[in-house]
Amino acid sequence: MKILVDGDACPGRLLIEKAAKEEKIPVVILCDINHNITSDYSEVIYVDAGFQSVDMNLINKAEKGDIVVTGDFGVASMALGKKAYAIGGKGHIYDLDNIDKLLFERHLSQKARRAGIKTGTIKKRTAEDDDRLYRNLKVLIKKSR
Repeated sequence: MKILVDGDACPGRLLIEKAAKEEKIPVVILCDINHNITSDYSEVIYVDAGFQSVDMNLINKAEKGDIVVTGDFGVASMALGKKAYAIGGKGHIYDLDNIDKLLFERHLSQKARRAGIKTGTIKKRTAEDDDRLYRNLKVLIKKSR
């Protein structure tokens, strides 16, 4: 088992590494060459910049029982299809009960934006988000063992 992190946009990286260290689980952070991520614990893999290059590399590395940390519902869906676990950077667990709804809502939002409708803004990260990420990551670690 390993934790794979979509590192292009993951502000909870230190919490992920903390939980992984406590459980002695390897962490692999994937990001494109336009980012500069360093870690004393995680393996950082740089991939070419390009549309979905990090996403595709991450999914290709994912295996049954791994934990994938991503804010991308599409990546989460592919991870679930490989029998991996998926969690968002704010600690929301993606599963077979909620992923279809999330993908459909993303589709509707994209369609609305193309029509010129404003769909809202991303909320700032809170201490509650950090707590949820750490707590739910520990839950997924226990499930995957």
